[in-house]
This record gives sequence, C-alpha cells and structure tokens, in this order.
Amino acid sequence: MNNPNHPAPLLQLDRVGRRAAGRDLVRDLNLGVARGQTLGLLGVNGAGKTTTLRMIAGVLAPSAGRVLLGGEDLYEQPGLARRRIGYLPETPPLHAELTTREYLAFCARLHGVARGAVASAVDRAIERCDLGDVAPRLLGALSKGYRQRVGVAQAIVHEPDLIVLDEPASGLDPVQALKLRELVRSLGREHALVLSTHVLPDVAACCDTVAILHRGELRHVGPAAEPVSDVVQVSVARVVDAAQWSRLPMVADAQAIDATRWRVHLRAGAALDDFAAALVGAGIRITELRADVAPLETIFLSIATGDVAEAA
Repeated sequence: MNNPNHPAPLLQLDRVGRRAAGRDLVRDLNLGVARGQTLGLLGVNGAGKTTTLRMIAGVLAPSAGRVLLGGEDLYEQPGLARRRIGYLPETPPLHAELTTREYLAFCARLHGVARGAVASAVDRAIERCDLGDVAPRLLGALSKGYRQRVGVAQAIVHEPDLIVLDEPASGLDPVQALKLRELVRSLGREHALVLSTHVLPDVAACCDTVAILHRGELRHVGPAAEPVSDVVQVSVARVVDAAQWSRLPMVADAQAIDATRWRVHLRAGAALDDFAAALVGAGIRITELRADVAPLETIFLSIATGDVAEAA
C-alpha cells in the first residue's frame, strides 16, 4: 500500500545509463518524480544533465536500464512520450515563419490533441504563459524572453503528465525570470516536473527535490535544503551574549546571526531535548529552536570541487 505522504512516482529511472564513443555519459541513475512534485537537476557542464533529460523526454534511448512512465517502459511504448510528456530543450524548437498561435496549434496536433480541442488547448497555454500580447505575432520577431515562454507553452499545450524543462530561464532578464519561476511553481503543483538549471535560487524556490550529477553519476538526492548534523538555529526572547552559550556543556560553538538569533554547534552526541532543557535551566527564553540547513550552494560546490565526502 502506498504511503499518501510519499506518492508513487509517475517517472522512474531504473539504473539508467547511456554510453557513447566508448565512454559512459551517464551511468546507473535511479530517480523518481511523482505528480505534484518538482525535481531540480543540477551539475556542471558535462555532468550528464542534458543526456539525462533527453532520455527522460523519450528522444534518446538509454544504453542500460529502463525509463518508466506510469509503470510502462517509455522505450517499449514510444507513443507515451508524444502524449504524456512535454519537453523544452535548451534551445526552443520554434518555427520563425509561424505566429505564436499557429505554432502552438501545430504542436498541439503533433501531441495528439483532438482537432476540436486544439483551440481551447492553445488558449489555455497562451493564458498560463502570459502570451496574449504576442499570440498573433511571428515567432521570428519575438524577444528572447518571449521565445522562451513560447517554448514552455509548447511543452504544456497538450496537458502532459510529465514536463521536462532544460534551462528555461536561459537569457531572461530578472523580471522575465521571476515570472517564469512563478509559472514553473504553478506547473509543478499540477504535473510531475523535471527542471535543469544553473540558477540555484530557482531550484530552491521551485523544487521539492534536488539531484546533483557529477561526471555522469548521481552524487546527491535530497530536499532543496539539507539539515546539518549537530547544528541548530535558536531564536531568543531576550538578548544573549556569547559567554552564556559557552557555559552550556553541550555547546561547542555559537555565532550570532543577529540580535536575537544564534547558530549553535552542539558537541557530538548531544541530544536536542537535553539542549532545550539546558536552555530553560540557564534562564534563556527561546522562541524557536530548529535544525540548521546547509545552503544548496554549499552542497553543490562541495560535489563540483570533488569534496563528495563532506557533502554527504
């Protein structure tokens, strides 16, 4: 029986690998994404992100393992990709001679949308991607930001179960990037979504889970912010000085974040309940006590620079 807090994955990579020119581009990947979840895929250039996305999207067959969509093998049922996956490669596949509306109607038909439902599907994609002002304009005349949004629209026009986006914010100005981030968040609530990006704040803002690839291997899978062992953040009701922390035997170090918040490093083996009791006994009134988190940037850089052990 499925745990309702951990829904069964819509997309499942089962020991997936891809080999070309005598070397492994990607090897032994195990990942899953459920409907209503967003997976952020990170890695330096050459880590295997694009290869992985192309296998997920059904355009590049794996050399090993299986890509399962709703429990069915994507490469034994190739029609699944056309009907149930929306894919935006890093360079949107646009046709400059078509208008936005014409192009989206063309894409809807390619994805199997019934002829009578094409117009409403296009209208919905235009509304969701805020493309009303450019619907009648030729794609060749659009700005980079609008072209990216049209690229997202073609990936969702057929209401796919799975959406795969490769660097959707590439080349966007800050305002456009913010709007795109809001769109990705809304899509992630309704679909299973895989997002590849170099913009770490986008991952933290949009993704439930982060997977970091390095040299073709999966080096880290976890939430966008990972708890740090033996480090807590404490908010206090009244100002506390460093000497008060040093008198607590389970405290190894404490750094002030601001006037009422501290980052406290506990000694090895110190229990959080015992620490909370010690605070009360020392007369330190707390308003919040929670585990500290490692910034995604720290985890990513640790892996990218080869310090995998520390990141783990």
